[in-house]
Amino acid sequence: MSTTETHSGGCQCGAIRYRIDGPLRPAGFCHCRMCQKAFGNFGAALTGVGLDALHWTRGQPAIFRSSPVVARGFCRDCGTPLFMLEDGWPIIEIAVGTLDDPSASPPDHVVGVESKLSWADGLADLPGRRTDQDRNAQDIMKLRSLQHPDHDTTSWPPENRD
Repeated sequence: MSTTETHSGGCQCGAIRYRIDGPLRPAGFCHCRMCQKAFGNFGAALTGVGLDALHWTRGQPAIFRSSPVVARGFCRDCGTPLFMLEDGWPIIEIAVGTLDDPSASPPDHVVGVESKLSWADGLADLPGRRTDQDRNAQDIMKLRSLQHPDHDTTSWPPENRD
């Protein structure tokens, strides 16, 4: 009996969900200016999968052409960046943070370093704190997540979100 490796993921609001049949390629971290803008961050962690391995299981992403040869997919409801696809390329680059288990694809290379922000290398040296060290219990209750859980659901959103 053989088992096929599968991965699932989706956007923050749950309007878009996907399944990947097969292994993830090693992720890369991109510092290029297009990834900075697309992710609203200092870069983007992306993992590649074959186009034939990706299946949209709920909804369809909206597309923005960030260059003449690159399409970027995102959720039109919540704005979550989902992928990057270069025209004619058989590999789609999935945003690692959209995987239900983002630790399944750690980066093994960095690209776009010509656009890397001057402070990016120092992030690991900054002091770190847990959220509950910065916020009191009452504040944390207000921050209760309304995002889709990190697993597939039969429907979303739930009927009662109070």
